[in-house]
Amino acid sequence: MKLMLRSFLAALAVALLLSLTSVAQNDTTNNSTNRDMHKSDTSGAPLHHHDKMEKSSGSGSLSSADQTFVKKAAEGGMAEVELGNLAKDKASSSEVKQFAQRMVDDHTKANEQLKSIASEKGVTLPTSLDAKDEATKDRLSKLSGDQFDRAYMNDMVKDHTKDVSEFKKESTAAKDPDIKSFASQTLPTLEDHLKEARQIAPKANKETASRKTSGQ
Repeated sequence: MKLMLRSFLAALAVALLLSLTSVAQNDTTNNSTNRDMHKSDTSGAPLHHHDKMEKSSGSGSLSSADQTFVKKAAEGGMAEVELGNLAKDKASSSEVKQFAQRMVDDHTKANEQLKSIASEKGVTLPTSLDAKDEATKDRLSKLSGDQFDRAYMNDMVKDHTKDVSEFKKESTAAKDPDIKSFASQTLPTLEDHLKEARQIAPKANKETASRKTSGQ
């Protein structure tokens, strides 16, 4: 009788030990699963620390070359609008006045697009003309009639030659896709401006030379 009781107690002890071992294994498995779930994103893939940093960085940073282009494009666009408004008032030729109006319209539109992109990228744009453009505006404001037409159109040829070159380069070399798209979309308009300026400038120069010859 005592032997049977000892056997029963031994079996009970073994069963209890196995039960405790099973519970401990389940707790370990559950804890591991919970940790994995915390490491995963909504798709179930592991989300490591560097992944979080990459996601939080966003697309707000631009390369130094792209930032330089954006700021120069903003300065140039602002100058085209201000000089265009000046030409609308001071130009004597109706053709020059029409060209100036187009400068105001087209560059105002491009400037607004650039402001929107710069805001998304965290880039602060200049709010006033640089020294060179301010000097050009001051020089033109002192001219009138044919002299103004000639000087303004010659400046437009020179400025747009430079603009076309810079936008053409950025349309292929830009690192940021939004900046590249802006440069590519704006380039044809600038090329049209340059073409038109080259057609008008000789007429303005010829008109000024004719008046000087006639003594007017």
